[in-house]
Amino acid sequence: MTALRERQDALDLLSSEAGLARTGSGRLVLLRGATGTGRSALLEAATAQGAEQGMRVLRARCSAAGSGTALGAVQQLLDQQPGFGPDDETPHHPDYPARLWSLLRSYAADSPLLVAVDDVHLADPSSRRWLAEAARRLDRSAVLLVVTERGQYDITPPAPGLAHALSPSLVRVHALAPLSHAAAADMVRDCSGAGATEDWVDGCVRAAAGNPLLLRALLDDLRAVFPDGAARAALPDSCADLYPGAFAAAVSWWLDSAGPGTAVVARTLAELEDKALDDGDDIGGLLAGVTGADPARVPGWVTAMIRLGLLRRDPAHGQPRFAHALLREAVLDSWPSAQRQAVHRAAAELRHRRGNRAEAVAGHLLQAPAVGAEWAADVLVDAAGGASRADRTGDAVDYLRRALDEPMARDRRANVLTELGSLEFGTVRSAGIPRLAEALRLQELPRDQVKAAVALGTALALRGQAHAAFAVLHDLDGRLPDDPALARSVQAASVLLADHDPELRQEVYTRLRRAAEQSPSVVGPAEQALLVRYEATAGLLSAEQAMRRIRALLAAPEEPPLLPYLLITAAAVAQWADELDDADRLVQRGLAGHRLSRQYLMYQALVNTRTDTTAARGRHAQVLADLGDCGLPADRAAGAGPSNLQAHAVLALVESGRLADAHRLAGSVSLRDAHDSWELNRFLYARGVLRAASDDPAGALDDFLECGRRQTARDVVSPVVTPWRSAAAECHLTLGRPAAALPLAQEEYRLAAVWNTPRVMGRALRTLGAATGGRRGLELTGRAVQTLREAALDAELVPALLSHGRQLTAAGQPGQARPLLREAAATAERLGAVRLRATAEQALRDSGARHRNARLTGSGALTGSECRVAGLAADGRTNAEIADLLHLARRTVETHLTSAYRKLGIHRRADLPAALNSEG
Repeated sequence: MTALRERQDALDLLSSEAGLARTGSGRLVLLRGATGTGRSALLEAATAQGAEQGMRVLRARCSAAGSGTALGAVQQLLDQQPGFGPDDETPHHPDYPARLWSLLRSYAADSPLLVAVDDVHLADPSSRRWLAEAARRLDRSAVLLVVTERGQYDITPPAPGLAHALSPSLVRVHALAPLSHAAAADMVRDCSGAGATEDWVDGCVRAAAGNPLLLRALLDDLRAVFPDGAARAALPDSCADLYPGAFAAAVSWWLDSAGPGTAVVARTLAELEDKALDDGDDIGGLLAGVTGADPARVPGWVTAMIRLGLLRRDPAHGQPRFAHALLREAVLDSWPSAQRQAVHRAAAELRHRRGNRAEAVAGHLLQAPAVGAEWAADVLVDAAGGASRADRTGDAVDYLRRALDEPMARDRRANVLTELGSLEFGTVRSAGIPRLAEALRLQELPRDQVKAAVALGTALALRGQAHAAFAVLHDLDGRLPDDPALARSVQAASVLLADHDPELRQEVYTRLRRAAEQSPSVVGPAEQALLVRYEATAGLLSAEQAMRRIRALLAAPEEPPLLPYLLITAAAVAQWADELDDADRLVQRGLAGHRLSRQYLMYQALVNTRTDTTAARGRHAQVLADLGDCGLPADRAAGAGPSNLQAHAVLALVESGRLADAHRLAGSVSLRDAHDSWELNRFLYARGVLRAASDDPAGALDDFLECGRRQTARDVVSPVVTPWRSAAAECHLTLGRPAAALPLAQEEYRLAAVWNTPRVMGRALRTLGAATGGRRGLELTGRAVQTLREAALDAELVPALLSHGRQLTAAGQPGQARPLLREAAATAERLGAVRLRATAEQALRDSGARHRNARLTGSGALTGSECRVAGLAADGRTNAEIADLLHLARRTVETHLTSAYRKLGIHRRADLPAALNSEG
């Protein structure tokens, strides 16, 4: 017999009562406990203990199958006993119960008697009445009556127990508490042997809720499935991994014992617990509403199951959950899928009536067959919108696919297909296009037709089918009513999509420029902005000219459908012109004001420009964070082909010193079937930077020159887009070919002078100076440093400082080089540009500088004099006042402040208080 745990108090009680019975003062002992807590095992121990003490033992075990036989349990006690057999009076005879009692007393007269009845709650009614009546007479006989009874809080209230009508003086009731965690853990260790870790033991205890019945079944399964040592294998989460299935069968028996109401509620909770419930959700009301159970009893059942260890409170929301995934699986193991689907449908309907969040309701609808109601489609579409806004594209796709199963109007279905097709295309580029084509066919309103056509055209263009995309828009343009705004929307979309094909791009812009010259009234602000963008990239405009025109166009009235095109074009030009704050405002205005789908052409363009602007500020960590630290959300960087966002991720990884990650990302992008798009050019440039940083200047040069060849073929010659000439020139210099570098650097400088912003001019001066060399080269790189420092363009300033410092070192002026190289290292540190900082520190060592361990940036990097001067300036003192107070020359004060600004990463006196008070 298996050793009992934590039952010594019950055995002591039974021993005491047995002693009284042997003296002729019998009693009823009722052992009450939940299913599986060891009632039967304790009864067996009681009978063994009674037999050892010289008592005669009579046993009976009740069952649901025998509950229809009158006095069936009592017959089990006396069957095969002398004086009682099949020829005796029938149980229906009025004197039969009295004769049975007389027979029992006669046995007791011969020797003390222990009568053991297991599961008395399943006994037939007449046996229960007989046992209750016998209990009233036990105090005058040498009979100890020990019965076990199920005592558990169920959904359906139980019938009155055996002791219900008895005086408390006639019965001793002992409630069996659940095993403690320590006792259950000891049981697991005894069965599993050496090698069981505490986590494994704890998992077993939780999976079986510390219930001896379930725990033995689980351990039996584990020994059968893992004969070489269950404790050395991971505890499964699925019952499918545990067959022959003793554990699943034991859980099913436990549920059946609890009754159909409790079983349904338990399985419903198991099915629903993975669906995130809203904070404050009434789980009891939900379970009652879905199952039809008594709402007054469900909370009590939950509390009881937590006490028994089967449920636990979720620490995040306080909702009840099964104690272990394996236990939950076992509860659901034998439940048909049709019933599980019915639960989700009922839950969806109930939570919809309650007004729960759309996604909470939609989660149930995903698990249920079609409801056949428009409200279900509304909920699923709303949930898809929320998931899409949260960058959870997969969830949004699931909701929209399921929404198509519900009835909806033709135009609504077309809109859902448009959104779904765009999202599916964003996930897998071969998908989505059939949905978008069907959506275009279903759309009836011209405005919706344009939206569907643009979505389909975008998908086709991104697959390299720019001509097909152009044909879709051209065909639609011929069928639209006389609506100038819609016609112009189609034209603007055509211009942007043409960027994916060099021939189309030239053709479209030629036509647009001709229209602007011949019929300027039909070319509105959005199209004119696109022409500004074209002329800027073609090297035909200065930044000042471009921004003057863009600001005038933004001030002009524009039709609402065309406004997103105007905003994105203006934002791109502003970013090139180093008007980064303006670019950010325009992007935010476009994203916030027009409810753009995340797969819409304008949304993609706005996100691209936002990332361009972040990168222009040198915020590499933010670029990576925005792109999911290179997880690159599928709805932003779809498919295997190269994208602008992937290019930025590679560049940010390189500058952050994560070359291995950059190589992995670049290697995952397939160029085999990539079409000739501007995004391919951006990626080629980024891969070139990666190769250059990885000591492969020849490979980098190939990428830069190929990028330049493709851009030039598209009339994109200005360095505002991709400075491939400077990068290629630096590769030539690394390879020892200054003669090849110089023409590229000179052409870059000529084009930079046309656009004429500090960024492109400083970069071009730096490269030209390095390619020129000598005194003239030093002069040019010095101008680059001055230009970029005055404009506070730190991301470009660091390479310029490095170039000028190296040239000074090579010219035999290391003393002049070191301050510049230290400034480069400090600025790179502040930007998080790990690669450039390492390069600057190496250049410092090459200049003969001693190694320093001190921080280069932040308030902790300030010297004592710099800290005193900066502190007084932060208090509002003027430079003259600080000079008088500290007895310093005014020029010295200015020098200290300049150094402090650089270390603190600020450019204005007003920023001093916050910078000094920050951690550093």
